[in-house]
Amino acid sequence: NIKLFRNSGFYPIAYADDKLVLMENSQTNLSNFINELKKDKKTGKKIGSIVMNANPFTLGHQYLVEVAAAQCDWLHVFIVSEEGCGFSYTDRFNMIVMGTENITNITLHKSSNYIISKATFPTYFIKDKCLIDYCHTAIDLNLFRHHIAPALGITHRFVGSEPECMVTNYYNQQMKYRLTVEELTSPVVNVVEVARKCTSGQPISASTVRGLLKKGEWELLSYFLPITSIDYLHQHPTWFAWRNEEIAAA
Repeated sequence: NIKLFRNSGFYPIAYADDKLVLMENSQTNLSNFINELKKDKKTGKKIGSIVMNANPFTLGHQYLVEVAAAQCDWLHVFIVSEEGCGFSYTDRFNMIVMGTENITNITLHKSSNYIISKATFPTYFIKDKCLIDYCHTAIDLNLFRHHIAPALGITHRFVGSEPECMVTNYYNQQMKYRLTVEELTSPVVNVVEVARKCTSGQPISASTVRGLLKKGEWELLSYFLPITSIDYLHQHPTWFAWRNEEIAAA
């Protein structure tokens, strides 16, 4: 099948073991993206990275960034650019900028289609949900270890612990294997799992925050969101659109 697609002008860029190959119809798209990334490469013995959705940017996200930045010479944060339910990419990016403005050793990146994107993994052709999760995770982490991490000299990837979401927890466990344990030609990326920040014993999660926003529980939100995110939400009411749509659909 790979040969057939090659003959049609497609080129392999990542593999999920022997189960799936990701191909695109350009020999230069990925290399162009990597060359742009290299412009942001920083020197240092410990170069960290975080990939986050921040839907929205919570005290938990802020804590993870602060912990990682304190341990690294430089920190690269990739904001998932895929537009889904909840806040727009623009809103999420702006909240992260405001919530990290006091951190000096950080670069914020738009993640592109090569990090946690449906564009790189169309699930239409695979009906087995477990196989979908396995292949999607393998492809994503393969791209990160072989292409993105070397371009920026990334030595560590930081993640928050995931006590509630099984899908994210599975991704974190696979990350430890594919970035650190699996023997590949690309350098190892050490995975650092940071205990999730809690409030009153409850792990801070973006889904909890979205639930409180739907109810207008602003007093409670102060325990989950940094003041920068709260100010942003008050100053940019366009996010009310999805809130009202979801309430209407409920």
